[in-house]
Amino acid sequence: MAKIIVVTSGKGGVGKTTSSASVASGLALKGHKTAVIDFDVGLRNLDLIMGCERRVVYDLINVANGEATLNQALIKDKHCDNLYILPASQTRDKDALSQEGVEKVLNELVNELGFEFVICDSPAGIEKGALMALYFADEAIITTNPEVSSVRDSDRILGILASKSKKAEKGEEIKEHLLITRYSPERVDKGEMLSVEDICDILRIPLIGVIPESQTVLQASNAGSPAIHMTESDVALAYQDVVARLLGENRPMRFLEADKKGFLKRLFGG
Repeated sequence: MAKIIVVTSGKGGVGKTTSSASVASGLALKGHKTAVIDFDVGLRNLDLIMGCERRVVYDLINVANGEATLNQALIKDKHCDNLYILPASQTRDKDALSQEGVEKVLNELVNELGFEFVICDSPAGIEKGALMALYFADEAIITTNPEVSSVRDSDRILGILASKSKKAEKGEEIKEHLLITRYSPERVDKGEMLSVEDICDILRIPLIGVIPESQTVLQASNAGSPAIHMTESDVALAYQDVVARLLGENRPMRFLEADKKGFLKRLFGG
């Protein structure tokens, strides 16, 4: 059965688009036909991270309004045969999105084109684009940084999911997952960041992954390639774990502990 998964947060800049790109790529690499949709109308970035910005002709609004077909608008990913990108519009505002239009797009992706997973890359906050991205979701990946303001805003999003989604209207629950990004155990040890335990205690939803703080994310974004393709990096390994857990596999959490320096490294500052 197809799944619609929204990647969301209350605060901006926490790594939603990076996570959407890597999770969608990871699912496609596992053989699942996957679409990833950018809901950040007016400020699209997904196409940059996916490295397909020059191939954008039609977008989500065009399809939702009947100005183009999905086959015209979907962009086939360079890296994965099973992955397609539906970009947002840069020239419209979020009011151009309608619930009926979004429902039409999602129904066609799932029922006519046979996509197994649809990843909805939500804009930050609780404005219209974000509400449209989460309304039809079966599952939600709540993305947060290990800082108080980000976690507090994520708690607000949990309230929205529980009250303003289609499942909530029917008395059903969206399956929620917690994804912690930009995590540095060294900074946690210094008291500069919240720990995984702190965040889990506040939000009380199941943890699906911890993405370590790393320059790899910036390097991947600048190269127009999702971070999961930087195969030897800790970030790529962490996203591979997230994808495996989404698919029901049990994997131990990694990257939670600071590297312990040996005596010689401590002595010589290595």
